[in-house]
Amino acid sequence: MNITEKKYKKLSIQVSLTGLSFCCFDTLNGTVSSFHEVYFDTFEKGIKIEELFSEAFEKYSELNQDYDDVLIIHNNNLSTFVPTALFDENYLGSYLQYNTKVFETDFFAFDEISNYQINSVYIPYVNMNNYFIDKFGSFDYKHANSILVSKLMDESKNNDTKTMWVHFAQGHFEIVVIQNQKLLLFNSFDYQTPEDFLYYLLFTAEQLQMNPENFPLELIGDITTDSPFYKIAYKYIRNINLKEVEDLRWNNYFSEAENRKHFILFNS
Repeated sequence: MNITEKKYKKLSIQVSLTGLSFCCFDTLNGTVSSFHEVYFDTFEKGIKIEELFSEAFEKYSELNQDYDDVLIIHNNNLSTFVPTALFDENYLGSYLQYNTKVFETDFFAFDEISNYQINSVYIPYVNMNNYFIDKFGSFDYKHANSILVSKLMDESKNNDTKTMWVHFAQGHFEIVVIQNQKLLLFNSFDYQTPEDFLYYLLFTAEQLQMNPENFPLELIGDITTDSPFYKIAYKYIRNINLKEVEDLRWNNYFSEAENRKHFILFNS
């Protein structure tokens, strides 16, 4: 592509079974120029996810424009991290079988996070990728947790305190424990009640000998101080905060809560 054909625009679309969110970046000045969130009513039987995507493409003109780069971000809890020293791309399924039900027909993918010597192994939504091939021709794709962990590792530089980060999403949350750019733990948990959330937090802390009286707990994603999940954790963990997102807000006009909720998408 020569410079006259360049659009200086990038599209990132985060996809899950419950909906999609997308933002357009102006790559000349690194800002988010537009953002939308679409929820799917997946309770209607017989509707294919591709039909729901088509409705979104009809509704939002941004999805039909030309971009220099398109990134699809797969958001599910079918992922894990493997140190480069132990990684062999011929055995992707075996890395996932410890925390995910794996089938022979599954397609596996991985993202290399070379600056931290780890690989993110995951199961992408193949039917969604096929849909986007028809729409965009070519695009890159990644797992949401690859972006999340990579960004948190960047932010942990020179911080020797074991820090627990929790990214909260609909139906599942991820716990990431990092100490000065070393990934000590990553796991994904399904939840229904605030008590589920608290149990997994305290159990993880106990396994890593982290004292609830003093370890820092940083919450990201779809959570606020009014949330019952925040309130129950606040009772038992002394040093709890919503993640600071001021460094992210400089490039967009969205609220602090929106930047926290869409931390992965806006960092893509």
